[in-house]
Amino acid sequence: MNIAPSACAVVLLGAAALAACSDAPSATTVKVTASDDACELESTDLAAGSTTFRVTNTGSKVTEVYIYAAGDRVVTERENIGPGTSADFNADLAAGSYEVACKPGQTGDGIRQAITVTGSGGKALATRADLTVAVNAVDYDFEVLDAVDISAGDSVEFAMTNNGEVEHEFEVFGPDGEVLGEVGPTDPGQDGTVILDLEAAGTYRFVCGIDDHEQRGMVGTFTVG
Repeated sequence: MNIAPSACAVVLLGAAALAACSDAPSATTVKVTASDDACELESTDLAAGSTTFRVTNTGSKVTEVYIYAAGDRVVTERENIGPGTSADFNADLAAGSYEVACKPGQTGDGIRQAITVTGSGGKALATRADLTVAVNAVDYDFEVLDAVDISAGDSVEFAMTNNGEVEHEFEVFGPDGEVLGEVGPTDPGQDGTVILDLEAAGTYRFVCGIDDHEQRGMVGTFTVG
């Protein structure tokens, strides 16, 4: 006589569990179609928090995709997406206005699409620096980080001056290998800055990701204690 109620309870419990699972938030994924002359997003209105950008390159050139905040501050980017291939990258965006830029041939300002992020959550970009590190970019070398003491948790402004004869950039990777941000492509004789939160202790890597500049020597590391 007690079997039926017990079975019913199990069924109800299972239904409740399924309902709870169906109500759980899912990660946001936005498809990006990058061609030689277009940058098309599945959606341009996003909720704050973590978003995966799934890029498919339908063009004939290697491309890269950037996310810019106001003032062309680089939030994150994904390089070397070959013709006919796809790649994912993540961004944890706070509320605000941004631009997604597809760069066929990995040069120039890119083909841009404005996106709007609303709601609570996400990671706001740092606006205050605990210290400034001067970076001198030459062909093909960085003069950087001599006698600089950086501690975990510091916000650091990297100020790059391009004293070379070709365009350079300064891209920083965390100890986990993830891109933290960069001073974007900067013309000879010009300056660029980026403020990065260096939250974890460990070894950080920096490169110039333009063309073959990394292979020619524009690469190095620094330590955060």
